[in-house]
Amino acid sequence: MNIKYFVITAALVAGVQSLFAQQTISLEQSRKAALAYSTAIKNGQLNINSAEAGIISARSNHLPSVSGTGVALHSFKDLVQPIPGVLDKGINNLYLFGLTASQAVYSGGKILTGEQLASLQLEASNIRARQSVDSVLLLTEQKYWNIVNLQEQTRTIKANEALLRNLLKMQQDMLASGLIARNDLLKVKVQLSQLLVNKSSLNNSRMLALYDFCAYTGMQFDSTMVMEDSFEKEPLMSSQEASPDTSLTHVENYQLLALQVRNSSLQSRLTQADNLPSLSVGLSASQVGSFNGAFKSTFTPMAFGTLSIPISENIWGGNRQKVKQRKLNEQIAQNNLTDGRNQLKVGILKSWYDMKDALTQISYAKDNLTQATENLKVNQDNYKAGLSTVTDVLDAQASYQQAAVTLNTSFTNLQIKNASYRFATGTINKM
Repeated sequence: MNIKYFVITAALVAGVQSLFAQQTISLEQSRKAALAYSTAIKNGQLNINSAEAGIISARSNHLPSVSGTGVALHSFKDLVQPIPGVLDKGINNLYLFGLTASQAVYSGGKILTGEQLASLQLEASNIRARQSVDSVLLLTEQKYWNIVNLQEQTRTIKANEALLRNLLKMQQDMLASGLIARNDLLKVKVQLSQLLVNKSSLNNSRMLALYDFCAYTGMQFDSTMVMEDSFEKEPLMSSQEASPDTSLTHVENYQLLALQVRNSSLQSRLTQADNLPSLSVGLSASQVGSFNGAFKSTFTPMAFGTLSIPISENIWGGNRQKVKQRKLNEQIAQNNLTDGRNQLKVGILKSWYDMKDALTQISYAKDNLTQATENLKVNQDNYKAGLSTVTDVLDAQASYQQAAVTLNTSFTNLQIKNASYRFATGTINKM
């Protein structure tokens, strides 16, 4: 008796601990966890660091270029024989050390253009990093609301299971009293069995969705994890605007298209620089001597300047055609910007109308559920009064279950469409 009491007590304690250990996750927690865990976001930051290094590299071209050279020769025989009165010792070794510094004075604008291209690359990396954030948030919200939907479907299944079990008990009592045929009892059992199959399948889908959610957000998997939101109340949408926002102010894809136009212009300028003169000046110093002192070392400093003027490139050279190609690429980039702008606006309009359709679907689904609930109640009352058959009740129950599932799906669809609209307008990261 004491052992039995101990086992029951332990089971109750374990059940209570499991209840309190249930982990409730909010949408904001999900977003923060996904942003901290995402590899795509981490790679985006690495790309930004790489672009910043590119800017430093481009700026270094403003500084002088300094190089040093050193040459040492040793021969097993004299390279130069002794010359009486001129060279006391033969020369079998030689060294040369030199240092050269040069500074570009004018290079056709290549240095400045290269720096501008590097800055453009950094700007593009920042935009792509924000794109990664938006994509992670969109996928996180989709996964979150999918789990909420599965939770609500589970609640609907449980409510209908309780309804069918009560009906089954009523049928069993009536069969024992000889008031119904066994066939009516079997109909209820068949529908209950099908519901239990659906319940098992739904639970498996929820476990898989939870695992996928945890793998994406980096959270520790817990089979008892539940999402904080539910559809008991109609969710308030913050994006029920009178008209869609097609300004493209925060849309990263549009910003990248605009950067492509600027990039094409800079690339044309860089290609044109190859047809312009270039001027550089510098200093050079060198010392030549022999290790064995065969002759005295000499130090020779000098200054120099170089001027390069491309001639053939401006007349028949291939670079002239390259400039023409770059100009055509500029036009292509501008056309892509115009086309992209229109496509992005169409995408925003579609997302907005999809959201409005989802709101309309909720309204119809709520009316349908109200009617299905009333229909189920009427058939239950009629069945108790002997005015309808158990088949009528089962049909009403199936309609009620389907109406509840449709409403839950409509709520989920609204949340996902809202997230898609905020993603399309570039505002999903602004909550």
